[in-house]
Amino acid sequence: MKKERTKDKLRIIPLGGLEQIGMNITAVEYGDSIVVIDCGMAFPEDDMLGIDFVIPDVTYLQENYSKVKGFVITHGHEDHIGAIPYVFQKLNVPIYATRLTMTLIEKKLEEHQMLDSVRRKVVKYGQAVSLGEFRVEFIRTNHSIQDAAALAVYSPAGIVVHTGDFKVDYTPVYGDAIDLQRFAEIGKKGVLALLCDSTNAERPGFTMSEKTVGATFDRIFAEHANSRLVIATFASNVDRVQQIINSARKYGRKVCLDGRSMINVIGTAVELGYIDDSGGTLVEMDDLKNYPPEQTVLVTTGSQGESMASLSRMAANIHKKVTIMPGDVIVFSSHPIPGNEKAVSNVINELSDIGAQVIFQDTHVSGHACQEDIKLIYTLVHPKYAIPVHGERRQLHAQARLAASLGIPDDSILLLHSGDVAELSDEEARIIGKVQTGQILVDGLGVGDVGNIVIRDRQHLAEDGIIVVVLTLEKYSNSLLAGPDLVSRGFVYVRESVDLMEEAEAVVSEAVNDCLGRHVSDWSRIKLEIRQSLSDFVWRRTQRRPMILPIIMEA
Repeated sequence: MKKERTKDKLRIIPLGGLEQIGMNITAVEYGDSIVVIDCGMAFPEDDMLGIDFVIPDVTYLQENYSKVKGFVITHGHEDHIGAIPYVFQKLNVPIYATRLTMTLIEKKLEEHQMLDSVRRKVVKYGQAVSLGEFRVEFIRTNHSIQDAAALAVYSPAGIVVHTGDFKVDYTPVYGDAIDLQRFAEIGKKGVLALLCDSTNAERPGFTMSEKTVGATFDRIFAEHANSRLVIATFASNVDRVQQIINSARKYGRKVCLDGRSMINVIGTAVELGYIDDSGGTLVEMDDLKNYPPEQTVLVTTGSQGESMASLSRMAANIHKKVTIMPGDVIVFSSHPIPGNEKAVSNVINELSDIGAQVIFQDTHVSGHACQEDIKLIYTLVHPKYAIPVHGERRQLHAQARLAASLGIPDDSILLLHSGDVAELSDEEARIIGKVQTGQILVDGLGVGDVGNIVIRDRQHLAEDGIIVVVLTLEKYSNSLLAGPDLVSRGFVYVRESVDLMEEAEAVVSEAVNDCLGRHVSDWSRIKLEIRQSLSDFVWRRTQRRPMILPIIMEA
């Protein structure tokens, strides 16, 4: 008689995205099958000096490589696809995504010469793919980029619904409204767990439709008919760019895109038919000179104050092709991401000093669901367990309170941290352990070669500078031939601190002569004595602790 297989429990393992906005990646595991939802990057924190961006640690997926059946991607924003070229150097499994999302992924893979090695499949709304023990269905949602999808993950243990980033928009600029009917149908089948976007869980009410921004653009275009317009927004906000094109066409202006990511994403959207430019409104940068400034609109990156983005270079007057002039009207069509407020403020101040008028009120609506939209999804899906995702801790807690207000028991609401292993069944949901997670820092071409020690050194250098001590010892006698000479960077301005540096040299000379006088021949010991004596002297005189780097040469 064939022994019946014991029913496994479902495991949900977030590997990122639950402490910050960004780096979203979640593993769903049942038996010998794992499907991975999204694979995003995050922007570096202020103390990550020199770091370009951050990707998740996927050690758990590497250790369980044979179980990983595929990655399913909700939409094409960087915090959901940005880590794919790096993660797929270690994992080579199929990727499933909707059309625009897949095209943006393919552009990333092409940049890394990985297009031929990664298996890809475009999925349509309503279509389901079988991945080991799972079947994953893509459900239409609305967001600030087209082709966004929620995912229904069917397993022998039950159904898990992951909303992805979403809003409820009954009048989207492109395509159809969110498929609320399908959410309700899946809800009637019985949903084990809902993983819901928490970004706007603190905001009451409903999220406004994207089309409301179009009316604001029309008003701005009408009120500033004699000014050049420069509009900064997210490169991936295709609907926003479409509305700018619509207003420009209405008021007889030409639109030019600026910024590498803006040109890439919007160019892709035009190719795929997600942007209507039937009137020939879009023009190249080199063609702008053929039109008077008041008949042009520049759509650019830099709405978050990024130092190397196009708008920041314009504000600093270092852009190669665009010079901001007094009378230009600059529109910020976005809200600052938490942590970017100061950078955005600095750019606005620089633009204002030039004489430009800056507008940032009523020019943006969120792509994320507010409280009433979140409640609607909970009511339709009616999950047994609530697992808030995508947000900072306060936002996850806000959604947990919303779930509780809808009658979900406290012990059925799981507030996870990245790395937690949540085990779910009809009887209970609990955290049974933790797996390795973390942040892999990307600096230029280096992936993971900059760790905590290097970051600590960079912070040390940034805060107190460095003093390099150079001296030359004779090879056999170990006697001092030259130096010690001191070179300082970022510590004090040497020309105004001659006495201090001379005293410091005397302190180092005394330490070196003391070592040689005691016949200390171990160079590491001599370097330690130099560091200690110079560090003590500098602290007494300046209350600073610069990095001290002794260099001993042999002659």
